[in-house]
Amino acid sequence: MEAAIEAAGLRKRFGAVTALDGLDLEVGRGTGYGLLGPNGAGKTTAVRVLATLVTPDDGVARVLGHDVRREADAVRQRIALTGQYASVDQDLTGRENLVLLGRLLGHPGRSARARADELLTAFDLTEAATRLVKHYSGGMRRRLDIAASIVVTPDLLFLDEPTTGLDPRSRADVWRTVRALAAHGTTILLTTQYLEEADALAERVAVVDHGRVVAEGTPAELKASVGAARLHLRLDDGAAATVAAGTLRTAFGLDTVHEPGSASLTAAVDDPARATTVLTELARTGAPVIAFSLDQPSLDEVFLALTRKEART
Repeated sequence: MEAAIEAAGLRKRFGAVTALDGLDLEVGRGTGYGLLGPNGAGKTTAVRVLATLVTPDDGVARVLGHDVRREADAVRQRIALTGQYASVDQDLTGRENLVLLGRLLGHPGRSARARADELLTAFDLTEAATRLVKHYSGGMRRRLDIAASIVVTPDLLFLDEPTTGLDPRSRADVWRTVRALAAHGTTILLTTQYLEEADALAERVAVVDHGRVVAEGTPAELKASVGAARLHLRLDDGAAATVAAGTLRTAFGLDTVHEPGSASLTAAVDDPARATTVLTELARTGAPVIAFSLDQPSLDEVFLALTRKEART
C-alpha cells in the first residue's frame, strides 16, 4: 500500500525535554491510523512535525510524497489539522465561520456559502447555523471544528485528541463524522488517550511512549500480543463449577479462576478455537454450561502492559 506518511528516526527536544526520541511511523493512504499513548508520550509533537508546524531536530519525514522540511508548502496544501482545542471564532456564527474559511481558501462568495450549508447539513448543525459559536455545546464546537478542517477536503486529516472532554453522545457524533470522512478516501491520523476510540476508528494503531513507538499493528494483533483470550463459563451451581474446573485442569491443562461456591469460572485459552472443544468435553462429562463468553484482551490491557514495560526499562 502506498504510504501517506513515512517517518524514520524523528527526534525533537524542547530544552531539557525530549519529546520525540527516534520515532518511526508508516501510514498507508486511505486508512485510519491511531497514535495511542499517555500524556507527554510525544503524540502531539509527532503530529506537529508531520503537519510542518515544528521542525524536527533529526530524522526524516515524508507526507503524501513530500518532505516536511524541504516541501512544507506542498504538504500544507494537501492536509488539514484539527487540534486539541477549537480553532473557530466564538464571536461568529457557525455559518459565518465556514463561509469565512471558504473565502480565505479561494471559494467565491456563492460557492463558499454553498459549501458552508453542505457542511452544516452533513455535521447536523443546520439548526445552530445562525447561533454564535460561544453558545455551542462542546460536541457542537468539535463538529464545527472538524467541518472547518474540511472546507477544502484534505487528502490527509490530522485529529489531535478530537473528543477529549466530550460526553458519550457527543463523542459518538464525532466518531460518526470521522468514519464518514474515511469512507470517502481521506487518510486519518488520530491521536487519542481513549482506548475504545482507537479501537473504533483506526485500522492500525501505534502505541507511543517516551517519544518512540513501542508497539504497532492492528487492534487485534496488539490484543493478541499481550495474552490469551479468556473463556468465561457459568454452570448450574458451585459444585458443577468445581467439577468443570477439575476437567479443564486434567483434560486441557488449563488453570481457572473460580471462587469457592460460585457457579462461574474463567480460564485463559491460547487458541480461541479450543473453546468449542472445551464446551464439548464439559457437556460429555456431565457439567453442561448454561452460558459462556470468549473475550480478547482489551486495548486498555495492551496500553497498560506496554507503557508499564517501557517505564520499567
